Amino acid sequence: MAANSSAVWQKGTVVEATEVARGIRRIVIEPGAPVQAVPGTHVDVAVVVNGEREVRSYSVVETNDDGSRLALSVFRTPASRGGSIFMHGLEAGDDVDLTQPMQNFPLRVGAPRYVLLAGGIGVTAVLGMGRLLARLGADYRFVYAGRSRDAMAYLDELVEEHGDRLEVHVDAEGTQLDVPALVSGLDLTTELYMCGPIRLMDAVRRSWQDFELSLPNLRYETFGNSGWFDPQEFTVRIPRLGIETVVPKDRSMLEALEAAGADMMFDCRKGECGLCEVEVLDLSGDIDHRDVFYSERQQRASAKMCCCVSRVTARNPLRPGSVLTSNGRAVVSIEVS
Repeated sequence: MAANSSAVWQKGTVVEATEVARGIRRIVIEPGAPVQAVPGTHVDVAVVVNGEREVRSYSVVETNDDGSRLALSVFRTPASRGGSIFMHGLEAGDDVDLTQPMQNFPLRVGAPRYVLLAGGIGVTAVLGMGRLLARLGADYRFVYAGRSRDAMAYLDELVEEHGDRLEVHVDAEGTQLDVPALVSGLDLTTELYMCGPIRLMDAVRRSWQDFELSLPNLRYETFGNSGWFDPQEFTVRIPRLGIETVVPKDRSMLEALEAAGADMMFDCRKGECGLCEVEVLDLSGDIDHRDVFYSERQQRASAKMCCCVSRVTARNPLRPGSVLTSNGRAVVSIEVS
């Protein structure tokens, strides 16, 4: 099944590509079919990785008034699977294939109070929400956490737009975000919208449950590629189909299985929908669960995994010396639907 099978694809032209923070490139595109993108929307972009067409999702930072231009901001990750490298190579005049804006992360207007939480490049998913809440005169806080100010995109604009409603936490300055303190100060009517790395989002979800807040009021969007461990090469097998292939560091299990001839089911490619779920038959290694689909209990059981984002690791930093095969490569055997 093609990713986002209901998506409407179109041609677009890059009209601007500039650095807006360390490692972050702002890419402005003129789409073939202009449309204003509401906060929380994203587009899928066709990227070329190792000579093959693949699909990556990026939050729409903003569109202009008539929707004739939309802006994305892309962080070039150290462990990139190739998508961010392709996007950082785009220049004005380049053509790209992209979808119309799609909504998986809607902002509900009318809540008594809001908290917007951005970790690093996750600011791209909530920046538009902040602007809308400011225009509506809503009761909100905008919390922005990053490693250093020079790597925090749109920080100056956010300071100007939100004033004392903006809280900035910078690791390099010793002002790290205290997640339990943030969550403990919320009441049952507050809605929190967040996007950021998996460790931040996991900490918020744990605190949210600890303080017994309303689960429907916690809403989030994922990166789809941030994990607990650095990506490692591993082997995946589908015994029933006689398929065995190596998953490189820069490729997802889903992509590797597709290249090996497996007919895979998927949709979001971000570990949110669960459509790419596979059953784990045998495992020599540990699963690096990068999804938000499974509960903590299900992730600990490691009986299933979302193959679009999750990986297998042989050298687990939490278990020194954990090399589980003769070549140091973890192995997982799975069954697919």
